[in-house]
Amino acid sequence: MKTENRHESTDGTGVSVPDFAAVEAAHELIRPYVHLTPVLTSAFLNALTGADLHFKCENFQKAGAFKVRGASNAVFGLDEATAKRGVATHSSGNHALSLSYAAGQRGIPVTVVMPHTAPEAKKAAVRGYGGTIVECEPSTSSREATFAEVVAHSGADFVHPYNDPRVIAGQATCSRELLQQVEGLDDVIAPIGGGGMVSGTCLTLSSIAPSTRIYAAEPINADDAARSFHAGHIIADDAPSTVADGLKVPLKELTWHFVSRHVTDVLTVSEQEIVDAMKLIWQRMKIVVEPSSAVTLAAIIRHRDLFVGQRVGVILTGGNVDMDRLPWMLQPFNTRES
Repeated sequence: MKTENRHESTDGTGVSVPDFAAVEAAHELIRPYVHLTPVLTSAFLNALTGADLHFKCENFQKAGAFKVRGASNAVFGLDEATAKRGVATHSSGNHALSLSYAAGQRGIPVTVVMPHTAPEAKKAAVRGYGGTIVECEPSTSSREATFAEVVAHSGADFVHPYNDPRVIAGQATCSRELLQQVEGLDDVIAPIGGGGMVSGTCLTLSSIAPSTRIYAAEPINADDAARSFHAGHIIADDAPSTVADGLKVPLKELTWHFVSRHVTDVLTVSEQEIVDAMKLIWQRMKIVVEPSSAVTLAAIIRHRDLFVGQRVGVILTGGNVDMDRLPWMLQPFNTRES
């Protein structure tokens, strides 16, 4: 196994930032372990929004989510001695199961700290890929404290869900593919929680399509990225409540580097708008996406004037849902006012 070819620099504040060469290296490294996911269109959704929408379907990705890209880049970039100690992370779900998938492919141990409230479907997937779960309370502080204990005992390599150059370079391969699949995009929009996918999108687009605008979308109930973006510094919420369980975590230094420099705006949507958009995708596109994915379409519908007449890449980040607890079964929703 080759060691990772890291292409990084610092941004003047000591933050290690991957460059586009890292994306190209990640693309080659992870090619055997990920799908080239399709781009789908919908005449109905185009008519509804007045935009030409191109959906990059990471819900069809290995492990059901884009996060397998960054996880695979980190896992297969480890030298043999480090890999033998295994990998560990904390995650509400998709990064946990993606890291478990990648570690299973390499045959190394993996431990993940997950909130006890994480969807059972995601916990089952982690265990199915051979991962060991340590549960914690549903807050960022509890996740990080519990995780510190895990690493202290195991010595495993920490693969952060998003604040890791290896992970961001891996996530950036998604938009690299999108630009090869669809020409002439005016905008690309992706969900934002911790900012790994958005950062990867920024890394790719700022390098090879700098005129394409980048939007991030998030729930009003977990709008710390939007508040950070407009305040000019990171604002971190500890335990927000939203149906989009993958978007509850705050930005970190590395993802803030990309968001603050390259994102055009962070758009917020209500809980009901997220669920309505999710249902539209299921009904009209006949594909399964999770609430975090639907935030993008919800933002396009709510902020229609920004996208009318535009050619838009829409990243659908995952499709891991608990089929026994679909969000439209859980109404009504409480939504904070923006």
